[in-house]
Amino acid sequence: MTEKYVWIVVIGMALANFALRFIPIALLSQLKLPRPIERWLSFIPVSVMSALVVGEVLRPDGVWLPPLSNPYLFAAIPTALVYYKWRSFLGTTVAGILFFLVFRALLG
Repeated sequence: MTEKYVWIVVIGMALANFALRFIPIALLSQLKLPRPIERWLSFIPVSVMSALVVGEVLRPDGVWLPPLSNPYLFAAIPTALVYYKWRSFLGTTVAGILFFLVFRALLG
């Protein structure tokens, strides 16, 4: 594989990614979707984020941990409460890291 070939593949993948993502978004943004569809689409980001977070909390590194010895699970609960109370992404991130470090030290 030459360097030129790698760059052609990277540029081709970027163009394909752009076409598959931007063009539908650009076209749909010009349409007025029915309210039920807009409401349904509004749940996609939170659903995807929840699936990612829950998967990593319950199966860190792809391994199931027993709930009572899972520092990720113990840290997730107070972290969620911090976000619920203050609605700060930065504050929640810092709190989550600190909670995880504490629970890992306690359970580790």
